[in-house]
Amino acid sequence: MLPVNCGSHADYQNFVVTNLRKFYPEPDSIARSTWDIIDRFWNLDLSYTDEKLRSKYSIFGPKPRIPSCMHRSYLLSLAFKVTSLTKWAAQLKINPLYAILSGFDFGDTPGIGTFYDFIDRLWDSDENNLSPHLHPPKISVKKPSQKGAKAKSVEKVSVEQLLNELENTVFSIEEQPYGSLFDLYNREFLQQSVSKQLINPDTLALAGDGTPFVTSARERKHRVCDCASKGISDCSCDRYFSQPDCDIGWDSSRSCFYHGYDLYMLVASDSESDLPVFPLLNPASRHDSHGFIHTFFRMKSFLPDFHVKKLLLDSAHDAMPVYKYCKRKGITPFIDLNEKRGIKVKYKDDFTIGKDGVPVCKEGRRMNHDGSEPSKNRIKYRCPLASRKYGCSCEHPCSDSKYGRTVHLAMKDNPRFINIPPRDSIEWKTEFHARTSAERSNKREKLDFLLENGRHRSSKMWYCRLYHIMMLQHLDAWDLPYESALKKLIRTTA
Repeated sequence: MLPVNCGSHADYQNFVVTNLRKFYPEPDSIARSTWDIIDRFWNLDLSYTDEKLRSKYSIFGPKPRIPSCMHRSYLLSLAFKVTSLTKWAAQLKINPLYAILSGFDFGDTPGIGTFYDFIDRLWDSDENNLSPHLHPPKISVKKPSQKGAKAKSVEKVSVEQLLNELENTVFSIEEQPYGSLFDLYNREFLQQSVSKQLINPDTLALAGDGTPFVTSARERKHRVCDCASKGISDCSCDRYFSQPDCDIGWDSSRSCFYHGYDLYMLVASDSESDLPVFPLLNPASRHDSHGFIHTFFRMKSFLPDFHVKKLLLDSAHDAMPVYKYCKRKGITPFIDLNEKRGIKVKYKDDFTIGKDGVPVCKEGRRMNHDGSEPSKNRIKYRCPLASRKYGCSCEHPCSDSKYGRTVHLAMKDNPRFINIPPRDSIEWKTEFHARTSAERSNKREKLDFLLENGRHRSSKMWYCRLYHIMMLQHLDAWDLPYESALKKLIRTTA
């Protein structure tokens, strides 16, 4: 039958108060760190979960568990660092606190199968993965020659081709297997952070970064052809992959190969708590420049009310098509230069532009920044040896003027090198330092919430775990009252 929840969030709060009085009459017996979690969940309204998932239950059969209680319980398992659903179902049976906070009567809690049934309802596909198990072997990434360097891209399309293709593609939430997960995350958490003014969707500063996401120690696959019996050992026939959406990538920070995903995360860099906005699980072999484009244009389709004004990216994204796109859309790019793509270019025959975007004269001197003209999209630089009083003190002056030689760098000439604000300005450096918010957000997911400890074998389970961890990141950023209202209610005699 359909889930029946005649109550409201206030009824859940009353249920928690009543049962905590019964099992924990002395609130101080519970650790302070646990109270932070209790207060956050007591104030968390998940009523939309009941509305969203109601159509995914049959009108026949036994009475199911309330979806909002199942949702809350799964979030609690992540908050209390219980990495296995089997262990969590066991904890609900022996720990009254976990059962009460979930919204279940102690002694009447769901089993492991009920949790997996609930996760099936969060996944909008009959398949557990995004791609079929049978597919040809992928091109392997090669170990880079320099330590700490990232592996070269194995993609068959260029950044420009991919950007032009996806820019004109409209992605529908309903067509994505993780559509329901995203909807719950967006309605109950992301939009709540917007309403609390933790994220400004009108002038969003967005930081992006990819991080290795290890799902298993090795790649699991086996042949389905009979080529081996014919003596052919290196055939290109299809293989059966147990994790078809994963492959082998290179972890540049640890200088080793790994099997899993490349988690690309877009983060609101101007939020105090490094709040995540949108994720995408890419194959481990995918380069960050391609992962960014896949993630960014999906975010644009799913969150049309979010207007990006700044993009903060590392040197892996230093590609001319990205700068040109930003210029067309009125986005200010803050992207670090990649030395492998060239850091010096000739400008107006007798000048070169250095790695920080500052012109260098024929004598090898960096010119002084002398103002910007945003209306004309250009930056002005002046000779460092010129003085209005004494003229130019250079032995081989570039100009006879006492004012000295000036150079105007126009963005239209080379938007990759010429930025407003310029790369050598304090404004650019201050803004670019906020790019590390993406790294801090990834660290919270992987280390604080133990993202990689799930031991799952399908994209369905990994996406479910990832989105719920992102929900907890938003929940942790919401301010709590100085004194717990729930503690006061428990101490009050019934």
